[in-house]
Amino acid sequence: MYTKEEAKRVRQQFWTMFGKRYHRKWTLYDTKIKDVVLKFSFEDTRAIVSLDLTHDDDFFRAYYWEKLESLQSLMRAEVHEELLFDKEYLLESGKTISRVYVYMANVKIQKQTDWPIVYQFFYEHMDVLEQFFREYKDVIAE
Repeated sequence: MYTKEEAKRVRQQFWTMFGKRYHRKWTLYDTKIKDVVLKFSFEDTRAIVSLDLTHDDDFFRAYYWEKLESLQSLMRAEVHEELLFDKEYLLESGKTISRVYVYMANVKIQKQTDWPIVYQFFYEHMDVLEQFFREYKDVIAE
């Protein structure tokens, strides 16, 4: 079992190595749409690439959610066929967001032998998600 400090060090090492391996500027929080973010996440046993609607106001989240739902078949065709749409995704922090995502199961951040496959998963899926977002940003933002 890891202490908090050891777990923090492992997470930092994972993300530092990812940045070195795939050195490029990701869109992530710089979508130019308030509370719409592209995100890499590594939870206990799965890695996630997502488009998150994080607005605290349910009205604004629902507004953008309708736009994403209208693009659902296109997103599945262009990003990933098994893309999941979760209108009320509960984060580990207890906050509810709306999330469109794809994930890789049965990986652990503490297991360094998992890192190369997670890095590749992150790169491939975020790359196509960013491309899709750039192409349909005006539809989502309008």
